[in-house]
Amino acid sequence: MSSRERETLPVVRAADLDELDPARRWLIEPLWIHGGVGTIGGLPKSCKSWMAMDVAVSVASGTPCLDTFPVCDPGGVLLYMAEDAAPLVKARLLGLCRHRGLDLYALPIDVITAPTLRLDLLTDQQRLAETVRRQAPRLLVLDPFVRLHQVNENQAGEVAAILGYLRALQRAYNVAIIIVHHARKNGSSTGGLSLRGSGDFFAWVDTALSLRRRQHTLILSVEHRAAAPPDPLTLALLGTEQDMHLGIVRAEELAPPASADLDAMILDALERAGPDGLERASLRAAVRARNERVGEALTRLAAAGHIVRRGDFWVRVVPLPTPDRHRNGNGNSSAVPA
Repeated sequence: MSSRERETLPVVRAADLDELDPARRWLIEPLWIHGGVGTIGGLPKSCKSWMAMDVAVSVASGTPCLDTFPVCDPGGVLLYMAEDAAPLVKARLLGLCRHRGLDLYALPIDVITAPTLRLDLLTDQQRLAETVRRQAPRLLVLDPFVRLHQVNENQAGEVAAILGYLRALQRAYNVAIIIVHHARKNGSSTGGLSLRGSGDFFAWVDTALSLRRRQHTLILSVEHRAAAPPDPLTLALLGTEQDMHLGIVRAEELAPPASADLDAMILDALERAGPDGLERASLRAAVRARNERVGEALTRLAAAGHIVRRGDFWVRVVPLPTPDRHRNGNGNSSAVPA
């Protein structure tokens, strides 16, 4: 082979290109393209990491994402959570598993525990590529992007080099990649266009999930390069401290109950809890009301003598039985003296 022939690029006739496999179009239908790269974006404290972990548990277990969307090709997951301590990562994963009735120890979820990972350094790129090659995950989650480099996110060339590396990683090992990334705080754009830094981010993604707060809920928007997106979804962080998870909430669940209804719901929840009572956070999860309204209701109920506080727990007061009564000789009722 001549040196000139060795310099040519591989070429295939268009008709001989591989065709799309309908059975492998989705990783999670219709939230994430199979083998796609993309972002979960949003402002700080918009539950981006919760969303990433929900996707991770879904892919690893084959259970529906957000308790709704089917996983079409379950498999192993590799996580790198740069901002969260290992015990917190485990606690959140355990909570998600409790909610779904899963055993975390049986799931193929692996966590990279290196103290730092710099995707702008060749050595770390090589280490990550070798880790992906050995672990062969179906999904790689990197959270958040800002902790994975020291480049200027507004410089397209510097960002493009990192994104190009991740695209090459995806193609080499057929792994879907999720980057958790912040949105601009004062930007007027929405969805993938709101991602902080260079516009190369939105040009790079196959799928972009965007979270934004609306009062006490979250709006999840989905964008795909080559598929129709679902309608925006309304989410909320649900459950107790032991099984916290993101869930889809319906319109009828968003209407705040009247004060009397809220009081009755709290009393009912405390009655079911028995003598141990419930913490305020668990009560909020049970009645799905704002913290301020729950506080007002607890104050009303305590003042009326219906509940008492014992440490961090609220307990329903059991009413004393009414005195026995008997009929006197005139046929009238009278209390039996003590």
